[in-house]
Amino acid sequence: MNWQAAIDKTVTGLGYELVDCERAPAGLLRVYIDRVPGQAYATGEGESVTVDDCEVVTRQLQYVLEVENVDYARLEVSSPGLDRPLKAPAHYARFVGAGVAITLKQPFQGRKNYQGTLRAVEGAGGDATAWELVFRDDRGTDQVLAFTLDEVREARLVPVVDFKGRKARGGKAAASEPVQDSGGLQE
Repeated sequence: MNWQAAIDKTVTGLGYELVDCERAPAGLLRVYIDRVPGQAYATGEGESVTVDDCEVVTRQLQYVLEVENVDYARLEVSSPGLDRPLKAPAHYARFVGAGVAITLKQPFQGRKNYQGTLRAVEGAGGDATAWELVFRDDRGTDQVLAFTLDEVREARLVPVVDFKGRKARGGKAAASEPVQDSGGLQE
């Protein structure tokens, strides 16, 4: 069994999704995992990967990689991050309706980079091979870019960061309200 197959089998066997794995310089082996929606985890509830999830996967991978005689100096297991890469058709299907940034292999209308909302092409069925990205052009008009995964060099989720908890009632940042932190009350 090759090292990638061993990692995939181990990660999916533990109930996680293998997003990506790569070998980096100096013997570093990076593994990116994600939780599967709707699945319960002994490490706690929630949709996001926790440090405990990474520890569970790391411990099991260390054992498996030793048994499989995979040569590496350091193993790093982490979440895919807020700008999660989309690699497989299942990744695209999971994030239909989300903000996505794609880079095409070949330019279309003079550009390779697009950002918008991901949609599956109607009538493509459960195994969609064609996708659409709804984006705004320079004039503020909604446009639709149809593409296949073979045309994409890279695709990532567009991070959504929400700081609602740090805003005052009027929607503006509260400059005069005290902020509580571990060091005490600051004004």
